[in-house]
Amino acid sequence: MKFSKDQAKLETMTPYLARQAATGRSGVVVIGAAQEFQRLWTAYEGKTSTGTPRWSFVKADRRVTCYYFYLWDADFGPAFIKVCAYFPYPGKIWFNGHEWAKRQAAKAGLGYTELSNGFATCTNPAALQEICDRLASETINVFVQRWLARLPLPFTEKDHDAGYWWETFMRQIEISRTLVFDAPRHARGFFEALIADNLDIGRLHNVEIIFGRRVRRDTLGTFRTAIDRRDNGGVLVNVFYKHSRIKQYLKDGRAMRIETVVNAPRGLGCNVRLPNLEELQPKARAANRRILEVERAGQGCVLASPAFERIAHPTVDAVGRRTPALRFGDPRVMALAGALCQTLLAATGFTNKNLRVLMTGLLGTTSYSTSQMIYDLRWLRLNWLIRRLPRSNRYVLTDERIRIAVFYTKIYNRLLVPLTPADQPQAPPELLRLIHPVCPACFCGALTPLSRRPLSRRPARLGRRSAGRPW
Repeated sequence: MKFSKDQAKLETMTPYLARQAATGRSGVVVIGAAQEFQRLWTAYEGKTSTGTPRWSFVKADRRVTCYYFYLWDADFGPAFIKVCAYFPYPGKIWFNGHEWAKRQAAKAGLGYTELSNGFATCTNPAALQEICDRLASETINVFVQRWLARLPLPFTEKDHDAGYWWETFMRQIEISRTLVFDAPRHARGFFEALIADNLDIGRLHNVEIIFGRRVRRDTLGTFRTAIDRRDNGGVLVNVFYKHSRIKQYLKDGRAMRIETVVNAPRGLGCNVRLPNLEELQPKARAANRRILEVERAGQGCVLASPAFERIAHPTVDAVGRRTPALRFGDPRVMALAGALCQTLLAATGFTNKNLRVLMTGLLGTTSYSTSQMIYDLRWLRLNWLIRRLPRSNRYVLTDERIRIAVFYTKIYNRLLVPLTPADQPQAPPELLRLIHPVCPACFCGALTPLSRRPLSRRPARLGRRSAGRPW
């Protein structure tokens, strides 16, 4: 098969790879040819000062023929090997470590739910993590040498015995971490808040923390944050450090994927030969962990949490006690939220009597009894909004639920209350005249004689300001 320019090769090969995968046997699926630029040895002819011919050899980029061997491996799944047809015959090998882990998990009898390029659930996460840790340079080298020995390549067995062969090094390594949410709405809410609150994640001090590398004034490279749109409508967050980057995006609408893409291992202090993979993996995984630690502080305002859902819906505890929901918009619930917000600065907490006085004022009624207050205190305590101080009748708000009380109050006062009278008729003209002394004829905004200062009828003029004089 001959590939055209800018053709999506992997998408074209997907049906053929799926057909080979159905057989369960390893084999070459398709051999394709393409014209691409490669770094090759080029000879130049010259002459010395005496006219003697002289040849020099340098490396240059040339557009040459490259062959793609798309194959399906019983252990690694889909992969391809690209080999250039010109000396020194550079090549590229691509495979997916997630596919290798899925096949090893199936052989070990682990039950799991697939996520595109990952795992959604697993019956034994510890065993699955152990399998993923087994993907080392020796395992990859066995896969590489097995297929290099089977494919028709420029170097023969005689060349191999003479010491001429390919050496594998790391061109691009992606180490990922996937956080799967229990509901897609939680994933979307968290990721949208993450983008809004961490637009400055690519600053130098954050890059130093995330990648664990010191950035000085003379350090070469790009250090920034980039927000890109994906083809499926999603958003991709990129944090750049030299030739490497960390990208975050929403996977299948239910998981947040963090990938450290290392395009130059020397930028992280590792050599490029394949045996150095064991040194590179911990550094990349540490970068995935540290970016979550840096972003954690910016997510304090996210309310899409189990605690918020527990108070917004009725719940039943292990004993069987049913706790009513604190439904947003209910007058009694909103009064409770407002009263709790007024007690935030009470160093010694509050009592039944203190809160009942606040509730009476917020509800605008004198019929709020002590028994109702006792019921509401129990209601708040079962929802973990308040806790009782030991050996006293005083209560304090819990740290996690202060945000919920403030959220209820702010949303109600700043959003719902102003929007509620939006469809009501405006005040009558008589009342507007009393509030704003404007022209009663046309309400044009001109001051009435009540101000004793008539408006000037001279037109405004624009000119240059004289030096040393104010406007």
